[in-house]
Amino acid sequence: MDRKLIFITGGCRSGKSRYALDYANQHFHKKLYLATCKALDEEMVRRVESHKRQRGPEWLTIEEPIEIVDQIRRCAEGVEVVLLDCLTLWLSNLLLRGDNDTKIFEETDRLIHVFREKRMSILIVSNEVGMGIVPVDPLGRRFRDLSGMANQKLAEMSDVVILMISGIPLFLKGGE
Repeated sequence: MDRKLIFITGGCRSGKSRYALDYANQHFHKKLYLATCKALDEEMVRRVESHKRQRGPEWLTIEEPIEIVDQIRRCAEGVEVVLLDCLTLWLSNLLLRGDNDTKIFEETDRLIHVFREKRMSILIVSNEVGMGIVPVDPLGRRFRDLSGMANQKLAEMSDVVILMISGIPLFLKGGE
């Protein structure tokens, strides 16, 4: 299979991660799951453990909430695909760390650059946050705007863009 950048977006619980996992399991043998979630409470710890069990032992998993570009650069030779889950959590982590918008866009550009230099396929899972209500506070609006802009940049450079709705993939760009 040729190297592809596949961008999968949709609302919460729309089936994005499940689709990405199924796709990777069907098309690749040597897989890396790059998780950006911080398990900050018991419920999230249980979710993370459940996701690990669902992936199974054939997945190499790296949990990294911030330095995902460096993790992708260090990927072991022979990895055929990286599944980044998820972009919006990563952006949230940068935002909550105190990064300004310029720094977040620089990090997003670094991420795009590393995708271009790697010889593996990459699946990116991201939330579509711009289809709901306007957030009531400035931080929420800033997060929505940053996420929307990052999603646009990554969708533009992707070979395939999929919008998940109720577990159904809608191919917006490229296709199967």
